[in-house]
Amino acid sequence: MTLQKIWITGASTGIGEASALRLAAEGRTIFATARSKEKLEGLSMKAADLPGKIIPYQGDVTDVKRMRDIVNNIQKEHGGLDTVVLNAGTYFADKEDEFTVDNFVKTFDVNVFGVANCLEPVLEQFQEQGEGHVAIVASVAGFRGLPKSLAYGPTKAALINMAEAMYMDFMPGGIKVQLINPGFIRTPLTDKNDFPMPMLMEVEDAAKVLVQGLKSDRFEITFPWMFCYLKKLIDLLPNKLYLKLIGAASSSQRNVPNSPQESTAK
Repeated sequence: MTLQKIWITGASTGIGEASALRLAAEGRTIFATARSKEKLEGLSMKAADLPGKIIPYQGDVTDVKRMRDIVNNIQKEHGGLDTVVLNAGTYFADKEDEFTVDNFVKTFDVNVFGVANCLEPVLEQFQEQGEGHVAIVASVAGFRGLPKSLAYGPTKAALINMAEAMYMDFMPGGIKVQLINPGFIRTPLTDKNDFPMPMLMEVEDAAKVLVQGLKSDRFEITFPWMFCYLKKLIDLLPNKLYLKLIGAASSSQRNVPNSPQESTAK
């Protein structure tokens, strides 16, 4: 896989923005999608002096027609894609007394159906080419249930399951599939969190690991690795112990002052 013409959704902030700039610095051509036209234009300007380039394609991943139009336009104007990083996501910090169906549906619309809206035209193109590379950004929040994650966690669990199924279905046909599972990364999404975030990682460091992972043959790309694998180990506990441990940790955090460092996480 050449990793030369890459479509990144959710590219205007956070991991998406940092990864787009790092890839452009390596000489890649990035097609950047997000809702904000102004932010995308600013991102493109940041890459003006880099070896590669960032070309804005404004759009909302919940708009299935727009996502197909973007893929078709990239095909007509630039000869198509070899890689997609489906990164767009949203997060509402659920509280026990503030659950709403509206937030639940909005989270699934962006995090799950937004990925599906991009995948359909991309997979059609890749299957016609006989090759391609799909990377889906999920989260360690999808491993098992976590407090304040009534909507976000289930969406990421769905993406993890989807990526695993895609790997088995599409890898034999020449389409590379990877799953990206970040922990806590300092981004606009984690800025919403009012609780301590263990091993919080700077977004530039996260983008470095992500880009290195895209070049590898690994199915799962995780960072920060120590936090991710510690979470995997804890997840092996039986339900009674897991729920008691995570519940107790969440209760103790309610009495901890907010971190002075603001952040946003995938």
